[in-house]
Amino acid sequence: MSDIETTTVCEDGYACTSQVGDFDLQIDATDETGPNPNAALVATYASCFIPAFRVGASQRDEDDLGTLQIDADADLDDDDDLAAIRFDLHVGAALDDDTAAEIVELAEGICHVHSAVREELRADVTVHADAF
Repeated sequence: MSDIETTTVCEDGYACTSQVGDFDLQIDATDETGPNPNAALVATYASCFIPAFRVGASQRDEDDLGTLQIDADADLDDDDDLAAIRFDLHVGAALDDDTAAEIVELAEGICHVHSAVREELRADVTVHADAF
C-alpha cells in the first residue's frame, strides 16, 4: 500500500480536481478556476518550508519565532517550466544572520518538497528577521 494516494479528474478543458484525503484541490493550467500547476508547486513548497523552518529553529532552541510569512516568486523558462524559485522569509522574531542561515540549512534538510525538487530548482531563501 502506498503512503500517499490521490485521484485527479479532468472532465473537460484544463481544470483538474484532485482528491487528496478528505480535501479537494482545484488546479487549472489556464489559471481560470484555480492556480496553475507551477504556482501550486511554489505555494506547496512554501507551505512545507515554513513548518520545517519552525522545527529547525526549535532544534536550535529558538522556539518563539512569532509570525512566519514567505513571499515567493519564481521564473519560468521558454517552455513554461520552473527555472528558479526564491523565498523571502519574514520572521517575527529577531534572529542574527548566522542563526537564520543555520535554521535555513536545517529547514532545507527537513522540508520534504525541498528534498523532492531537482537541486537547481531549490529555493534561494532570504530571511528578514524582526519583520513584524
